[in-house]
Amino acid sequence: QVHLVESGGGLVHPGGSLRLSCVASTNDFSMYNAAWHRQAPGKQRELVAGITKDGTTSISVEFERRVAISRDNALSTVYLEMNRLRPEDSGVYSCSVGLYAWNDAWGQGTQVTVSS
Repeated sequence: QVHLVESGGGLVHPGGSLRLSCVASTNDFSMYNAAWHRQAPGKQRELVAGITKDGTTSISVEFERRVAISRDNALSTVYLEMNRLRPEDSGVYSCSVGLYAWNDAWGQGTQVTVSS
């Protein structure tokens, strides 16, 4: 079982930026697809962005032109760069990985709060 640990969340002003990191406990990270998700208060978890094992990325429409997902297989890490943050972007951001999809393992999440 792969364990995932997210970091990089915090309080940021509207219009600000954050870079989230997710480290996986595997030396075979290149074999995994990975994704970031957000769960806002009172809402269901939703997909923010995904990246396949070969580096192909997909970004949800709501986040297009504001987020970027990337990976460093040598560090077993997937990143989420978020820009021009809005209060409605607040929530718990978690990462997941999978060999065929991206739901084999989940992290606990990191809180992002966008507020003035």
